[in-house]
Amino acid sequence: MLKEKEIPYRYRDYRDEPLSATEIRAVLEKLGVGPVDVLRRNDAAFKKLGLTGKEPAARLVKLMADNPTLLQRPIGVRGKKAVVGRPAENLLELA
Repeated sequence: MLKEKEIPYRYRDYRDEPLSATEIRAVLEKLGVGPVDVLRRNDAAFKKLGLTGKEPAARLVKLMADNPTLLQRPIGVRGKKAVVGRPAENLLELA
């Protein structure tokens, strides 16, 4: 039988405390991906802004900072590593 691991965390509500463009760039670096890889294409803001997913990376980062629902979530960060928590089991990689 596997013993469950408890991973300490601090929850940050993206609506109350959105990430800045600088923080988004740092998270992307830890994820090892570009902004298009964590862009929520089905989000209402994606459609409202007329995005295609082919915008320059710098513009996407700014739009994610201004419209935090565009960023995939949850994202877990621990030290120099980050993972997108979909599926939730991905977060165990941070243990």
